[in-house]
Amino acid sequence: MLKVEGLEKRYETAAGPLPVLNGVSLSIEKGESASIMGPSGCGKTTLLQILGVLDTPSAGRVSLDGVDPFTLSESEQARFRNTHVGFVFQDHALLPQLTLLENVLTPLLVGPPDKDAPARAKRLLDAVGLGSRLDHRPGQLSGGEKQRTAIARALIRKPSLLLCDEPTGNLDQRSAQAVAELLDSLQAEEPRVMIVVTHSPDLAARFPRRFRLNEGRLV
Repeated sequence: MLKVEGLEKRYETAAGPLPVLNGVSLSIEKGESASIMGPSGCGKTTLLQILGVLDTPSAGRVSLDGVDPFTLSESEQARFRNTHVGFVFQDHALLPQLTLLENVLTPLLVGPPDKDAPARAKRLLDAVGLGSRLDHRPGQLSGGEKQRTAIARALIRKPSLLLCDEPTGNLDQRSAQAVAELLDSLQAEEPRVMIVVTHSPDLAARFPRRFRLNEGRLV
């Protein structure tokens, strides 16, 4: 379960504090999916970065599986992020020199060892329709195939929280539809908390819970 209470984020500037998030609260159970929309610059990515323990809040509390990661040390936060959170970015961020299988396994380069990970990586690539292309490199893939590989990588640690930041933003309509359907099917197979930030009304409408972030407030 993800629980957020009174989350605030301010950046200090020469002109004074710049508020980005203003009292954001939400609660999402395991197995639930939610979308967040809002105008550019409203703080959607900042919110995801805090939920994914990539940034720290100015105030408020975040709890994932009963743990507030911001009470942990820096090294403990890194371990928590690696084992509990999966990220899918607008830019797939695959390493061009690695094969698809190696890219999916990159989260295993840090954190606790997992002897079952190679077999799970192959199953994930098969689940996203790329099981026959384990040895291919990102340069040999279409945009949609790269994003499907990134989704497999995000799930390799079996995270309890999956955060997707504009996962279809760089894709054509057909590829975007395929990625949206893939997210639906993977969530049904292994439920987790999933949050998708998007500018696409079509993608947002697929999720049972829909939020809008505007002027730092979530509704």
